[in-house]
Amino acid sequence: MEAQSKEQTPFSLPVDADHKATEFRPFSISAPHMRAFHLAWLSLFSCFFSTFSIPPLLEVIRTDLRLSDADVGAAGTAAFVGSIFSRLAMGPACDLLGPRIASATLSLITAPLLLCTYFISSSISFVVLRFLIGFSLANFVANQFWMSSMFSGCVVGLANGVAAGWANVGSGVTQLVTPLVFSLFTTLGIPSSRAWRVALFLPAVFQAVTAIMVLAYGQDLPDGNYKRSKKPGSKRNDDFLSVLFNGLSNYRGWILGLTYGYCFGVELTMDNIIAEYFYERFGVNIETAGAIASSFGVANVISRPMGGVVSDQMGRKYGMRGRLWSLWAVQTVAGLLCVLLGRVNSLWGSVVVMCSFSFFVQAASGLTFGVVPFVSKRSLGVISGMTGSGGTVAAAVNQLLLFSGSTKFSTQTGISLLGVLMLVSTLSLTLIYFPRGGGMFCGPSHQPEDEEDYRLLR
Repeated sequence: MEAQSKEQTPFSLPVDADHKATEFRPFSISAPHMRAFHLAWLSLFSCFFSTFSIPPLLEVIRTDLRLSDADVGAAGTAAFVGSIFSRLAMGPACDLLGPRIASATLSLITAPLLLCTYFISSSISFVVLRFLIGFSLANFVANQFWMSSMFSGCVVGLANGVAAGWANVGSGVTQLVTPLVFSLFTTLGIPSSRAWRVALFLPAVFQAVTAIMVLAYGQDLPDGNYKRSKKPGSKRNDDFLSVLFNGLSNYRGWILGLTYGYCFGVELTMDNIIAEYFYERFGVNIETAGAIASSFGVANVISRPMGGVVSDQMGRKYGMRGRLWSLWAVQTVAGLLCVLLGRVNSLWGSVVVMCSFSFFVQAASGLTFGVVPFVSKRSLGVISGMTGSGGTVAAAVNQLLLFSGSTKFSTQTGISLLGVLMLVSTLSLTLIYFPRGGGMFCGPSHQPEDEEDYRLLR
């Protein structure tokens, strides 16, 4: 479809026939496309900020609640398990209700849970709260669904990459900010057993405010808020079960869920362990460990958007084959760097390898969601949910098997094994094939398909 001129539309950006923007201008706030972009990334940023505000304070929390290594590992796993179920549910919710209501509702439900940390006093209550707080990470699915609803195929990889990349920075910023807020309260004379609880009020309020902004200023689609209805002449029945089954029966979604599990899922695992890893292995203080860990998440400002850019550029030049090959190459490099990270024995060497690793693993996440919008138009939310859930499933499995506190592996060995899992899982990309786009080793077959189920590469 040719982009329509600005004079023919009420939009400030050039759009296609579906009124999806064909340009991406991240420093614009024009409605509805760029306003939706900024609300989407800021809302998800607050969810990452909230969920990962606890790990940088674990040394203090461990002492206060008398947590064992197994308790800390169980809590980390619980945070990911919670988001598995919520991400699976968020996909159909977006398909049926729209991303604006689905996202804001979840944020408003989970934000008060951080305030409940003020009252916990046992390991069980700590694990339960981390499980429930982790539900907020399902807003990632709404974030990607929203961008795919607002931006055309020629820029959707970039839009998805920047929206998720800027949002993921929240996991790094909180590693830096939360320990500083805690330290501020302790210098004011507040006991450490109370200061860490009060410090968690900040992310709770932040998350609630962004949710209200999404409801007040957001718009689901270029032409208005979301209403699931049949198009004239459509033979599809878009009820919940048909949308869900259509997505679940698409094997491409399952493969992307696996590979995303070993890029974004690995990133989540590192967010959970990296501060404590530097604190314990290299003996740095809690503020320094938080600052080092924050650099891992902050890299998302550049790395994940770059993945989207590469995916779009390779898509224009080589079609779907280019998108798949670039994803495989970047994720393979990330896996090799992850193996190396667990083998480096010096502080500064580990920091350098960690920063390089963070760039490639986060870029791989951006590249993944450069492919997702082309899998199914009809069940885009379900496919996004399946892929996003793959990230949290893998994170939970990784945490349980390698970093639970009850395994025989050291943390550094666990990190290297994580890299091996990345290398193996990425090979599954060779199985993905699009009749109109081809696969890594095969060209397109040009077989006709129903436009409702397939999105033509542009």
